[in-house]
Amino acid sequence: MSGPSVAPAAGVSFGADAEVLIIGGGAAGMVAALAATQVGAEPVVVERDAVPRGSTALSAGLIPAAGTRWQRAAGIDDDAERFAADIRRKAKGEADEAVLDAVTRGIAGTLEWLADAHGLAFSVVTDFLYPGHSAHRMHGLASRSGAELIDRLRAAVERAGVAVLTEAVARTLFVEDDGAVRGVGIVRPDGSEERVACRALVLACNGYGGNRELVRRHIPELAEAVWFGHDGNRGEAVLWGEALGAELRHLSGHQGHGSVAHPHGILITWAVIMQGGVQVNALGERFSNESEGYSEQAARVLAQPGGVAWDVFDERLAGIARQFEDFRAAEAAGAVVRADSVAALAEAMKVPEAALAAALAERGAPDRFGRDWTGLAPLAPPYCAVRVTGALFHTQGGLAIRGDARVKREAGGVFPNLFAAGGAAAGLSGSRAAGYLSGNGLLTAVALGGIAGREAARFSRMR
Repeated sequence: MSGPSVAPAAGVSFGADAEVLIIGGGAAGMVAALAATQVGAEPVVVERDAVPRGSTALSAGLIPAAGTRWQRAAGIDDDAERFAADIRRKAKGEADEAVLDAVTRGIAGTLEWLADAHGLAFSVVTDFLYPGHSAHRMHGLASRSGAELIDRLRAAVERAGVAVLTEAVARTLFVEDDGAVRGVGIVRPDGSEERVACRALVLACNGYGGNRELVRRHIPELAEAVWFGHDGNRGEAVLWGEALGAELRHLSGHQGHGSVAHPHGILITWAVIMQGGVQVNALGERFSNESEGYSEQAARVLAQPGGVAWDVFDERLAGIARQFEDFRAAEAAGAVVRADSVAALAEAMKVPEAALAAALAERGAPDRFGRDWTGLAPLAPPYCAVRVTGALFHTQGGLAIRGDARVKREAGGVFPNLFAAGGAAAGLSGSRAAGYLSGNGLLTAVALGGIAGREAARFSRMR
C-alpha cells in the first residue's frame, strides 16, 4: 500500500461530499466534530481503526485548564495568564504565542461546554501537583483514564449523529492550484478506494511516533524506546505538509515518559515520584532530579544500565496512585513489589542494599541533583517499587498553525481550507522533551480540536 500523497484535484470525481472532513478519531477529531456540529455543519470523521480510540485511550486522560468552575469550587486560584506562563517557562519561550494564548484562554470554556452539552463529568485533581504546574489544574473523568475520555467523546459524537467512517485510511489529498484541499482519497482494508470531497479539512491524525523512520530522523535518542502511542500515528500530517509546502515546526519536540512498568507495559503515574518517591537504576543509585518532569526522564532512564530503572515509593503514595486505573491494573498484574524494610526491598529489586538506603536517605533543599525536598515526607515502610523503562508517548512537532488552527504555508500566509489540531499541529512544548508540560498533549487535542472544528465549520458554511 502506498504512503500518504498529494495529487491535483483537476478532473477527479468524488463519490461523497462533506462540509467538514476530519481525519482522525481521537480526542482532537471527536472534539472537532462536536464543535463543528455546534456551528451547524455536518462533519464526517475518517478513522483508520474499527473503533475510534487513538493515543487518547493510552493516556491518563487528564486535561490541564485554568479558571474552571471545578477549580473555583475547590478554592483553587488560577487563570489563563498563569497557565500560559507555566507553559512558556517549561518550553523556554519556544511556544507560539498566538496558539498559546488561544489554547490557554479557550480550554476552560471547552471543558465546561463538553460537560454541559455532552455530559462529560470532569473533576480536578487536588492531591498532587504535576511537574511544572503552579496550580492544581488537571481535569479528568472518574476513572482518571484516557480510555474513559475517548469512550465518552465517541458516545457524544454518536448521539450528535456525526458520520464516522471506520476502517478507513486517508491516503491522498486532492488539492487545487491555490492550495485548497478539494477532497481526500480513502483506502479500505480490502484495498478498495473511495473519494470524499470536502469544503474544509481538519487534520486530527496525531503525530509521527509510530513511524520509526521519522523518529530516527528527528528524535534519534528515542529511536529504540518503547513506543507507547497508537500505532496509527504514522506521520501523515507531516508528510502531507512537506508535499504541500506547509510550514513545519519543532519536529524534534516530543513527550517521553520515564515511568512505564517493564515488561508489563503499563503507565505508572508520576504522582508516586512527585510526592516523595525516587528513581534508582539497577545499581540502586539515583541518577537525576526526578521532579523536573516525566518527559525528559525517558531518555535518562534509557541511558541507565539495561535501559531500566525502579520507581521507589511507599504505601501512602500507592494510595494516591490508586485513583488511576492504570496503577490499579499494574498492581493486579504483579508489577508492584512490596517490602517491610529497605533490606527486603533491595533483595526483591536485586539491587545493593547500601545504595538503595543511601538513595532513600538523600534529601535536601536542594539535593546534589537540584531536587528540592521541602514539604515532602520521607518514605516509610511498607515500601513499594516498580521496574520501569523509558517510552515515547507522542511527538509534539508538526504543522505550524495560527491561533485559529489554520495551517501556515512555508512561503507565508495560510492554506484556504486546511486546519490542524492535536498532534498533527506543532504543539506548545518547543523543540525538546524537557519543554513538555504535563498534559500538553490532551490540552492541544481538546482546545485546538474545538477551535479547528468551529473555524472549519464557519468556513464551510460561508462557501
